[in-house]
Amino acid sequence: MDSFTTEVPFLPSNQSSEACTPQENTVENMIFGSYYILVFLLALNGNSLALWIFSRQRGTSSPANVFLLHLAVADLSYVIILPLRATYHLTGGHWPFGEVPCRVAGFLFYVNMYASLYFLACVAGDRYLAVVYAVRSLKIRRARYAHIVSFSLWVLVTVSMAPLLVTKQTAEVDGSTVCLQLYREKASRRALVSLAVAFTPAFLATLSCYLLIIHSLWKGSRLEPALKIRALRTIGLVMFIYVVCFLPYHVSRATFILGYGQPHLSCLTQRGLALANRLTSSLTCLNGALDPLVYLFGAEKFRGSVQRLLCRDKAAGSGATSGDMKGTHESSISAKSEF
Repeated sequence: MDSFTTEVPFLPSNQSSEACTPQENTVENMIFGSYYILVFLLALNGNSLALWIFSRQRGTSSPANVFLLHLAVADLSYVIILPLRATYHLTGGHWPFGEVPCRVAGFLFYVNMYASLYFLACVAGDRYLAVVYAVRSLKIRRARYAHIVSFSLWVLVTVSMAPLLVTKQTAEVDGSTVCLQLYREKASRRALVSLAVAFTPAFLATLSCYLLIIHSLWKGSRLEPALKIRALRTIGLVMFIYVVCFLPYHVSRATFILGYGQPHLSCLTQRGLALANRLTSSLTCLNGALDPLVYLFGAEKFRGSVQRLLCRDKAAGSGATSGDMKGTHESSISAKSEF
């Protein structure tokens, strides 16, 4: 978590470094701007639907559903500022919104990323308990405990990122206002330590749960085949999100921190590091669009609700053209809902 450190974020400090200041051409800005708009639309619709479905579910909720509910909240809290990032690129790398929105954008960026990391780790842990200790874990796999864990994670992440809300985050560079949390984060060794502490535990916990589940299923778990497949799909998708959305960013940031500013690095190499930082930072936003797939595979009630919505729409459309088929469609809806 780069915000743990208090050093001034990366800015060119001399003529040599100014010559190597990250440059974003018109094509790059158009691609990044369009990308953020697309992710915004996908993530907003997917997570809004998830939050609506989770909030309407009745009866006892499973721990996995609780973690996924909090994950949807984390995604939506960041999705709302994606249009600001798109505007930054579409205006040629200029931040027109001022100091406070820049602070909020950086704060929500890190809160979403690390809250998502740990909620996904919690989902993996819950799948591990459900598969390996299906009976013995019933006492601790309760929604109440899942809520306690979730709110504790919110407090931890929010407090850790709070310094971003009280420190200056904008600067004037080459006649334009830049938001330092957009690809110009701190490049200090202390930031490297914070980065490792924030990412490594969640990643290792998720990876360990995945491997232990594979080992348990390989030995011959008594779990029903359908549940085995669902568990594998959920953990596999979670690992896919880690590898695609989060791992590249943290590897790139570590490389950037270790390499940027070294006197022996060429200007071309420094600009390459800066471009990799921008690309991998944009990938972290993709998790908001991919997380609804975790809800679909990992939450049975969510999947059933989506199926009912789809079947209802299909029945309504068919009913408008043929009233004689009403009974047939109602039977189809009932059968698919049970599935």
